[in-house]
Amino acid sequence: FAVGDYVVFCICLLLSLLIGIYYAITGGRQATTDEFLMANRKMSAAPVSVSLFVTIMSAITVLGVPAEVFQHGTSYWMFGFSYFLFTPIVAHCFIPVFYDMKITSVYEYLERRYSKIVRLCGVVSFILMMIVYMGVVLYAPSLAINAVTGLNVWISVVGLCLVCTIYTVCGGLKAVIWTDVFQVGPVIMVLAQIIVIAIGCNKLGGISKVFQIAFDAGKLAPINFDPSPFEAHTFWSLCIGGSFLCMSIYGVNQASVQRFLCCKTKLQAQISIYLNLPLLHLVMFIGCSIGLLIYSQYRCDNPLHYDTKPDQLLLYYVMNVLGEYPGIPGLFIACLFCASLRWTISSSFNSLATVTMTDIIRPHFKMADRRATIISKTLVCGYALLCLCMTLIASQMPSVLKAALSILGIMGGPMLSLFLLGIYCRHINHKGALAGFMVSMVLVFWVGFGSIVFRVNNQTQGKPPLFLEQACYLETNMTTPTIPPTFTQVDVYTGINIIYKLSYMWYSGFSFLISLLISTVVSLCTG
Repeated sequence: FAVGDYVVFCICLLLSLLIGIYYAITGGRQATTDEFLMANRKMSAAPVSVSLFVTIMSAITVLGVPAEVFQHGTSYWMFGFSYFLFTPIVAHCFIPVFYDMKITSVYEYLERRYSKIVRLCGVVSFILMMIVYMGVVLYAPSLAINAVTGLNVWISVVGLCLVCTIYTVCGGLKAVIWTDVFQVGPVIMVLAQIIVIAIGCNKLGGISKVFQIAFDAGKLAPINFDPSPFEAHTFWSLCIGGSFLCMSIYGVNQASVQRFLCCKTKLQAQISIYLNLPLLHLVMFIGCSIGLLIYSQYRCDNPLHYDTKPDQLLLYYVMNVLGEYPGIPGLFIACLFCASLRWTISSSFNSLATVTMTDIIRPHFKMADRRATIISKTLVCGYALLCLCMTLIASQMPSVLKAALSILGIMGGPMLSLFLLGIYCRHINHKGALAGFMVSMVLVFWVGFGSIVFRVNNQTQGKPPLFLEQACYLETNMTTPTIPPTFTQVDVYTGINIIYKLSYMWYSGFSFLISLLISTVVSLCTG
């Protein structure tokens, strides 16, 4: 980092902190739980839509999509089809139900529809999911940035966690939303990535040159209609399976639903999810474009040959190719950290405090609203410390990143099933819902986490060695291209192990089918 990079980076963090302080000393000064947790239910569609968008965005998205495209081509872009399916479902099936109930925690619905024990199961699952996820997503970008800038991992982890905790405690949900709006603007996310694309394409001779290189190398993948659920990225897994995954994230996750519920009207809440649609497609396009750009730059000098991890490719590119431009690396690193803090810190802390207060504490302890607000702010600080502990554990687990990427489908799928069955299947009673939830959770846990362990234990098999593209030898004036080494593919997914090959995109859909079957049988048997 040069001096200019540090200046840009620190300004971005300082502005986030100032937003929290502003909302702490204005309005109702976050003195009530309704203002602290729900922004007094007076937010409009535009800021909620932007906040919703960046709540879902994380460093895994910013780093992961380009890495996926670099290695496997643009097949991942088909995930964009799912956006057209889940958006109207969330807008017209989930939002009206939750908004009309005037609830604070989405899990209040589970008690009204089923029972207290079902509500408790949903709350515990959400808390566990977010704790695991936020620890990993915070550690992953810190580790990557350490590898390319030399910035100490724990300094970045503790410092950024502290900043987000302060502005969340001081400013409540208003600060979280308006900080999201600031950070997703042209200064941080979109502009930073567009600048990277513009400068990178200019260095290579234009965007047409980038796409020509990608086309010649077969990186522009056509639509794959293979119906097999064991193929990672097909039209069906990304469109249908991806829709279930997105519904579990946008439709029933407290971090998302809390934003819908803080809108002025139900119509504003529905508009916010539709406004989010073009933003999601923009991010998909930018991520795929950066992946093709990195491939075009490094196809003849693959960084993966030098022990660079796939998730570090984007930062490797920014520091080595764009480092000569003052402030650009700092702007992009700020973009990365802001993206990683969306769900991991500010949004997670506020939503975790909300469900803990609404679903666990208040039903059992009567207290004044001011005292409840103080406890809510204390909970934010407590979850901040817990996040740091999870980050410490994550640093000792080599495969925890893949576990974090799958956790949304593994734990979100069974929760989605509880809501879908509750809304559309009147014959499902609380015993059936609980049985379906438990069975689907166990089975999806077995498949999801079992596949991660299985791949780690067999990662040296079935993996061809890296070699350069044949065209690179001609570009480097070598007269005779080197023939890639002979490799015999070893199929380790045999027998019962074939279940571990199930695409992670199907986890939520898989759990829904299991829940539907088990819940129906148990409900019919128990009346």
